[in-house]
Amino acid sequence: MLKKLLLGVLFLSTSLSAQDYFFKKFHPFDSQIPSPETYLGYGIGEHHTRHDLIVAYLTKLAEVSERATIHEYGKTHEGRKLVMLTVTSPKNHTDLDALKQQHLRFVDPSQNPSNYDDVPIFINLAYNVHGNEPSSSEAALLTAYTLVASNNPEILNYLDNAVIFIDPTINPDGRDRHTQWANTYQGNPLVGDPQDAEHNEYWPRGRTNHYWFDLNRDWLLGINPESRGKLTWYHQWYPNVVTDFHEMGSQSSYFFEPMKDNGSLNPIMPKENYIDLNNLFGDYFSKALDSIGSFYFTKEVFDGTYPGYGSSYPDLQGGLGLLFEQASSRGHKQETAFGEITFPFTIRNQYTSSITTVKAAVENKAMMRKYQQNFFKSALSNASKSRVKGYSFGDAHDPNRVKAFVDKLLLHEIDVYKPGDKFVVPTQQPQYRMVQTMFETYDKYRDSVYYDASAWSVANFYNMKYEPVTGLNLGEKVTSLDDLVKPSAVQKSRYAYIIDYDDYNAVAVLNFLQTEGLVVSSSFKPFTVKTTSGDKSFNYGALVVPVSLQKKEADMVYQLVREAQEKYQVPMFAVNSGYSLKGIDLGSRYVEPITKPKAAMLIGHGVRSYEAGEVWHLLDTRVHMPITKIPLRNFGQTNLDKYNTLVIVSGSYDFSEKQFDKIKDWVSKGNTLVTIGTATKWAVDKKLVKEKLTEEEKDSTATVERKPYVDAPENLGKERVGGIILKVDLDMTHPLAFGYRDASIPIYKNNTVWLAPSKNEYATVAKYSKSPHIDGFISKKNLEENLKPSASLIVSKVGSGRVVLFADSPNFRGSWYGTNRLFLNALFLGNKIEIPE
Repeated sequence: MLKKLLLGVLFLSTSLSAQDYFFKKFHPFDSQIPSPETYLGYGIGEHHTRHDLIVAYLTKLAEVSERATIHEYGKTHEGRKLVMLTVTSPKNHTDLDALKQQHLRFVDPSQNPSNYDDVPIFINLAYNVHGNEPSSSEAALLTAYTLVASNNPEILNYLDNAVIFIDPTINPDGRDRHTQWANTYQGNPLVGDPQDAEHNEYWPRGRTNHYWFDLNRDWLLGINPESRGKLTWYHQWYPNVVTDFHEMGSQSSYFFEPMKDNGSLNPIMPKENYIDLNNLFGDYFSKALDSIGSFYFTKEVFDGTYPGYGSSYPDLQGGLGLLFEQASSRGHKQETAFGEITFPFTIRNQYTSSITTVKAAVENKAMMRKYQQNFFKSALSNASKSRVKGYSFGDAHDPNRVKAFVDKLLLHEIDVYKPGDKFVVPTQQPQYRMVQTMFETYDKYRDSVYYDASAWSVANFYNMKYEPVTGLNLGEKVTSLDDLVKPSAVQKSRYAYIIDYDDYNAVAVLNFLQTEGLVVSSSFKPFTVKTTSGDKSFNYGALVVPVSLQKKEADMVYQLVREAQEKYQVPMFAVNSGYSLKGIDLGSRYVEPITKPKAAMLIGHGVRSYEAGEVWHLLDTRVHMPITKIPLRNFGQTNLDKYNTLVIVSGSYDFSEKQFDKIKDWVSKGNTLVTIGTATKWAVDKKLVKEKLTEEEKDSTATVERKPYVDAPENLGKERVGGIILKVDLDMTHPLAFGYRDASIPIYKNNTVWLAPSKNEYATVAKYSKSPHIDGFISKKNLEENLKPSASLIVSKVGSGRVVLFADSPNFRGSWYGTNRLFLNALFLGNKIEIPE
């Protein structure tokens, strides 16, 4: 009854008293400071506010008040501004540089300041990482106004004792996608029916950014500009407390930390963080929400195990990350089992938690600052206790992949050194826990059900061969990516150029040269040849650019080859003869011209947007190759003959018989279909290919064990595969494996697609190793009965064409540099794969 009464309050007019629903207790307000309602022309909660208006309002606050300044820390893929509003007392603003230096002394283990209560606490109120969870950005406007305009003694105390950084919209591209939808379908009067269009966004929805990435998983991986900008800002300020505001299903209530306990048996995060600090702040949130009659829950779900959340990354930087989840109105008003939930109601809970975060942080600032100091000091002491003194890594065959990994380490302020041909990361450094995150793997867990991935050893993402070392030779410290990759300039030839295909950027070079109209071939066997730089051995897949066979003059061919090298920094060599010293000659039938891919990908309702976005992002940002994105609603009218390659990622596909035949006939003509995850299961189930899934042995006589009903979610949940790292064995002679030098590579699995090895002895490209587990939780049943007998990658013949079947995720979160090549080879070399009968 209380909840219904509270919800009923939300239909007040847009007068001042309506906005007092949010912040009545913080009067008086400075009349010279415009409220959000005055500036926007509507009350907060009446409409969804566009990101440009959010930025404009915060900019206005910075213009009219000495309490606020605004800073742009980046731009999104679509060019929207990423801004930070800094709010504190005018005196603190004047002394901000000095306060920053005092604050940073506490995160430097070589310093030992003890004036914990003298320096204002640094708080980052961060909002709206998921674009269609919009209540928090509206709360950010209210919070900013309260802190800038209120002259209430409570607020003035906060300003004296805190520097508050308001990041109003972490994901502006996704927010505006959702804002447009919600405002477009907003009714007058409001429509609360959950089936109304307003509450049901069309694919891909506003949760994700431009490339359909979940930015709340990107703090560790740092792939997108939104995350890279925020990480750069973060390591300049090291806030003590960071918020992470979200929304969840409309039938729920409100969640704040503490979460479930960490999953690892030996978590690298201090227990003091996820037990003591979370409970301390939880008491504040419960009292604040009790005071406005809001219901909530804690501890039951969500875990901070994965370090790439906005609520977990700060925990590995000596701060306290705080997750909030508000039941969503999914629009402006929606009917639920508890009555109507409205947009203003959701905003008020987020606003209340925002102000309460500031209150709790200020009242415990000395403790929080001492905790952060101890955090970095304990990093050094923990490192000193370990036999492992560092990690050595490198790959002489693929310097651009190594460079990408070094970039990730530097982004997180991890110290990297280069004593010779390899790189070394010492454990004895303030970012020791991040070093552990990058390199350590685990196989024992206290829990079995994870909100997200249970494996994230980032070195494995890059297929980086690394080893722990007990002694160090550090050499020169790496502070920049400049000059990390310096291939010798290719010399001019009138015969041919050979491009080393082992390098990660070689596929981008291939695409560039093909786009410029050059004929490029691939070597299907290794060879050694005399180049103008000396004798050189080339691996499977080496690219050959014959000069005399081109339609362009030799000078233009050289200019394009040189331009490609300068752009992508890939080793290239000139040869003056096609006669090899060892292996095949350049005119061999094993050196085949590559057909330029004309690729398309199905998107739309039912398609897993994350995987589709990973493909789009990879081709756009690293290969610079266009891919046509075909909405499923248009598939019936699509002329597939325009393409020679089609990608279908995980999803739920309900093709008609005519549409299925259309795909099969197209493949049969000699084209290449690439399926990933559950799309692979679809291809097998629908008998598009003559392959099978791994079948469990079932004993029909076995007695079913009775189990407590309440345990069902946990028991069933542990059989899911949220995200683990496994080892596979590659057939390195197969075109899909061209560019690899080691048959054993790590792959990422986040599904339960168990693909049986092909009965064709030449078709299984990658099979799980005998001891496949590298990192992450997998149940014993899945490991022994499903995983070990299965294959990861198969190519299956369909007529004159083929289907490349990925059971796993080769492009996961834009970070799996180690398996990107398998997918790219499917696009560029797929039509060269002949499958013997």
